[in-house]
Amino acid sequence: MNPIFKNTLAVIIGLFVGSVVNMAIILMSSSIIPPPKGADVTTMEGLKATIHLFQPRHFIFPFVAHALGTFAGAATTAVIAANNKTKFALAIGAFFLLGGIINVSTLPSPIWYSIIDVVFAYLPMAYMGKKLVASKAP
Repeated sequence: MNPIFKNTLAVIIGLFVGSVVNMAIILMSSSIIPPPKGADVTTMEGLKATIHLFQPRHFIFPFVAHALGTFAGAATTAVIAANNKTKFALAIGAFFLLGGIINVSTLPSPIWYSIIDVVFAYLPMAYMGKKLVASKAP
């Protein structure tokens, strides 16, 4: 298969897999740690209006979703990519990092969460995803 086509396909599939993992974790999170009483988590406006009710435990699953979604997307990309596996895995991390930066700038989350999320959930997890599946690849 043409390496350019294979690499493009790897990135598209990696973004899809990472997004699915992220959303699956977010969707199941409220059944494990219910949102605070009166919090509307179904819309961005409702979330913005009620985020002040959230306790630190309510930020566990969003972080896990961001980290594991990035990890899964980067690992998938590294498995499929024809070459430059690290570069493409980190590109997945950068894409999700951009989404995370947009998220923390539009949603008034606590500063401690914003820092932890942006620093630890994206590029480090993308690198670890690549290392896990392609440890001998360049």
